[in-house]
Amino acid sequence: MSFRPLLAAAVLMFPLSALAETPNIVPGQWQFTSTTSVRGDVPIPDQTESHQECIVQGDLDDADFQFLDVEEGCELLEHNVSADGIDYRMICRAEGGEANIDGRMAFLGERVEGNVNIDTESPMGQMQLETAIEGERLGDC
Repeated sequence: MSFRPLLAAAVLMFPLSALAETPNIVPGQWQFTSTTSVRGDVPIPDQTESHQECIVQGDLDDADFQFLDVEEGCELLEHNVSADGIDYRMICRAEGGEANIDGRMAFLGERVEGNVNIDTESPMGQMQLETAIEGERLGDC
């Protein structure tokens, strides 16, 4: 089972259009960093990934703006969405494996933070992935 799509599914999950009010995110140039730690039978070093993107007020106001996407093969089991964040639980199935995902992302104005916990059974055995996510506004786009 490839873990990159699972991580992407966990981090990029919900359209902001599901919010009843504008998310507590200040428009501008943002940097997002995620660090994943893996516990299990196979030793895997921590992995850190970063990317930047420009978020403008029009994006936040647009009903079609996708801050988070659902990956194919994943089923949303629960979610609570507010202007201040997202809590969710889902299951993803791929390549003969299954992953249970619990996540939380807090929108804090000029920063976001959250975590995603993934329990998976794969051909490599039982694994637990813990991902810490941080985002910060760098300035204007």
